[in-house]
Amino acid sequence: MSVPVISLLALIFIIVISCIMPLNIGAMSLGLALVVGHYIGGLKVADILKSYPTNILIMLAGTTYLFALAQVNGTLDKIVKYTLKGVKGNAAILPIVFFFLAFALSSMGPGQITIAALMAPMAMLLAERAGINPLLMAIVVGNGGQAGAMSPIAPAGVVAAGLTQKMGLTGVSGILWMNQLLGHLIVSIFAYIIYGGLKLWRNKGAGEQQGTIELDVEPFNRNQLITLVAILVFIIGALFFKMDVGLGGFLIGTILALFKIADEGKAIKQMPWGTILFVTGVTVLVDLMSKIGGMDLFASIIAQVSTPFTLTLVTGFLAAIISAYASTLGVILPAFIPMAPMLIEKVGAPPTDLIPLLSTIVVCGFLTDLSPLSTTGAIFYANAGEKTNKQKLFRDMLIWGISMSVVGAVVSWLAFTVLRLP
Repeated sequence: MSVPVISLLALIFIIVISCIMPLNIGAMSLGLALVVGHYIGGLKVADILKSYPTNILIMLAGTTYLFALAQVNGTLDKIVKYTLKGVKGNAAILPIVFFFLAFALSSMGPGQITIAALMAPMAMLLAERAGINPLLMAIVVGNGGQAGAMSPIAPAGVVAAGLTQKMGLTGVSGILWMNQLLGHLIVSIFAYIIYGGLKLWRNKGAGEQQGTIELDVEPFNRNQLITLVAILVFIIGALFFKMDVGLGGFLIGTILALFKIADEGKAIKQMPWGTILFVTGVTVLVDLMSKIGGMDLFASIIAQVSTPFTLTLVTGFLAAIISAYASTLGVILPAFIPMAPMLIEKVGAPPTDLIPLLSTIVVCGFLTDLSPLSTTGAIFYANAGEKTNKQKLFRDMLIWGISMSVVGAVVSWLAFTVLRLP
């Protein structure tokens, strides 16, 4: 058996393990990289370690450090509550407001998982009180958070930026971010229509009022106001002054910690260290596969069932169906993004098809994450109200999540390949 085949089997193995066992496959990937790369492939350990994505590590740790500080001192929670208070009892626009609030907060840097954990308790409670279909609320708010996941300063956007930079692509982060918003907005509008959003406009009454009037929000305290200013400085620096988001996050976060604006000890404990190991470990194995021919073999298999016109359709479906059971951030992005240029070359597509293909990978990778078997979907399912039929909600969320493997691929193909948006 050739080394490229063994490396491809190693990737398939960790994908399967990630689907059936609660193990951190980042650690497993590093171990397999030693076996496949050094003991079988004959590479020096030093050459394998050169694949470790230090830039992604710093970017992920820096941004999550800053926003963990903002979370532990209540700043992010207060932002959500004030937004809800501004809705003034209109249940029909609650899902819409939640979508764009989740998008904005996720885009600021915490990432979609943090925003789901932050917003799901209030969103699902208000859905029950205001008579909103809990499936609708879960889909719309979850997709809002995921729509902001590809922001240049959010964890997934940071990972994608690091991977595309290694491919020689610069300046694509904003495009991927907006295409991510476009894809998730389209399916959220679809969900709003079929799961009772339009009906809410015809049924304004006391039920909607109750869901928001009872919300009592205290003013921002001194530390939270300072944290808001710090986040604003971070965003402006990253978006307009080319500040490194990782080091910038550490700098601004350290200043907050130095003046005891937030509890650094609690913040560090809340940082997603498991996710960071997950992402960086898988990246090492995927980069190793590129060196020894495994990714080229994987791309060849996909290319055999694709044409230039259907490449986004096929790749999007594969990314989505794998993502339904594996991590988008830890598996789909590190595995599929580096493979995109190979796919373009093997099917004979023009170089201009690379951005549509990358957009399809990220959109389809995230759209299936509202399944209750995925982290984001599970958070919303776990926060369903007492009166909600949880068995029905689980079934409906599972059907929605799996169906997105087809719907997402078709929507991405139409939007990015057929219509060439944006």
